[in-house]
Amino acid sequence: MALQLGHPSTSAMLSNHSTLRLTNSCVSVTILCLLTACAAEDTGQSSRRDMLTTTQDEFWAALQELCGRAFPGQLIEASPPDEILAGQVLIMHVRECEDDSVRIPFHVGNDRSRTWVISRTEEGLHLKHEHNHEDGSEEEITQYGGDALTSGSRSRQDFPADSHTTSLVSTAANNIWGIEIRAGRTFVYSLRNGTTNRRVRLEFNLAEPIEELPPPPWGA
Repeated sequence: MALQLGHPSTSAMLSNHSTLRLTNSCVSVTILCLLTACAAEDTGQSSRRDMLTTTQDEFWAALQELCGRAFPGQLIEASPPDEILAGQVLIMHVRECEDDSVRIPFHVGNDRSRTWVISRTEEGLHLKHEHNHEDGSEEEITQYGGDALTSGSRSRQDFPADSHTTSLVSTAANNIWGIEIRAGRTFVYSLRNGTTNRRVRLEFNLAEPIEELPPPPWGA
């Protein structure tokens, strides 16, 4: 016997079929939305990585151009006053350059304990400070610094304090170090802390490299 349109079995079949089509459509739309969102997120992250890589690579190239030379510096700003740096002969020496690391000893008079280390990692640029005793052993406060969290510019990168720095000196949690390279003119090292109001600015003359290179830093 033929089933009539109004038969309960036929209505149930049609209802189930419609519900199934609606469910499949919703699932398809949901998957499409998720794929689109993921694609947009991947594109955004990729664009940010590309921008960060390009800008930081340009900065890195400018830094590498200084390799093998030393430059005289001066203290431009120190708040509060820094008795260690004031009145001293300041020299930075771009001493060791590798593909992913640049080591810059910073001499303060006869004190050769300090070395700035700028590294290039998959996440971007990293700055750390090495402090060694004259016998080469590490000081208690050393290896502090941070990562460049933004793309910065081809001439300047900022490095907010990382967790290791905070664990060493809690008041340094809001430290931001800056490295600025004005090709053929100046190399700037700076520190600012909005909480403690501490500020330091050193400028080195790239136009007048030192003919006689300084001795190695302690621990080299």
